Amino acid sequence: MRFLILLLLLSGTVQGQDFSLYEKHYFNAPELNMPYRYLRPAVTDSTGRFPLIIFLHGAAQRGFDNESPLAIGGRFFLRDSVRRQYPAFILFPQCPEIDTWAYFEIKEPIRGGTADWNFPFHKQPTGAGTVLKQLIDSLVRADAIDPDRVYIGGLSQGGMGVLDQLARFPGFYAAGFSICGAGAVQTARYIANRSALWLFHGAEDDVVPVDFSRQYFKRLSKAGADVRYSEYKGIKHNSWNEAFQEPDLLPWLFSKNKKGH
Repeated sequence: MRFLILLLLLSGTVQGQDFSLYEKHYFNAPELNMPYRYLRPAVTDSTGRFPLIIFLHGAAQRGFDNESPLAIGGRFFLRDSVRRQYPAFILFPQCPEIDTWAYFEIKEPIRGGTADWNFPFHKQPTGAGTVLKQLIDSLVRADAIDPDRVYIGGLSQGGMGVLDQLARFPGFYAAGFSICGAGAVQTARYIANRSALWLFHGAEDDVVPVDFSRQYFKRLSKAGADVRYSEYKGIKHNSWNEAFQEPDLLPWLFSKNKKGH
C-alpha cells in the first residue's frame, strides 16, 4: 500500500510542456540501455567549463519513455533566469521500471505498527546505479564539464539514489541535495567531509519517514560535515515544491567544488 501511495504522489505529466531544449539520448551499456534528457548551458560564447547537475526522478517516473523524468524539476532548470545566472549541463536519466536507483526493502507490519525499512549497502550499486555512474563519467569526458563541480540531486527514490551515489563514490560529487529521500544512515561516514549535502523533508511525510533525513543530518553534523537540513512543517511527501522554492539552493550548490566544498 505504501509503495502504491508513493507512485500516486510522484505521478506527474509532461503534457503541454515544451521540453524540446532537453536533448533526447540513450546510453547503451552492457547492463541496460538508459534513456536520458540533456540540457546544455545557455551560454555559448565561453571557452570555459560548466558544472553538471544530475537529477534523479522518483518511483513513478521509471520506465523507458524518456519523457516522464522531466515532470518534476524539468521546468525549474529551464527558467531563463536560472539558465542565465547558473549556466550548467543538466542531466535527467531514467531508471528502468524493474530497477531502482538504490537498494531498499520495505516490510509492512501485519497488524498496526510501523513499516520496517532496510537499505542493504551491497558491494556493487544496482544496475541502474552502475550505468548512471558510467553515463556521468562519459559526459564528463566528452563535454566541457568541470569535473570539480559535478552535483547530484533527486527526490524520494531519487533522493535515495543521491545518498547512495554520494556514499559509493566519496568525493566524486562536489555536492548533493536529497529531497524526501532515505538510506542506510551508517553510510553517512562515507559522505562526511567528502561532499556537501543539503537534505529536504516534509515534517508530515507519510511515505518516506522524515526520521531518515533527521538522522543523516545528526550524523553528518556530529562528523563536522558540510551539511544543511530544511524540514517543512505541515508538508507531506511533496516537499520538492518547497525545495525548489529555496532561494539559496542554486547559490549554495554552485558555491561548492571538490577542492574546497
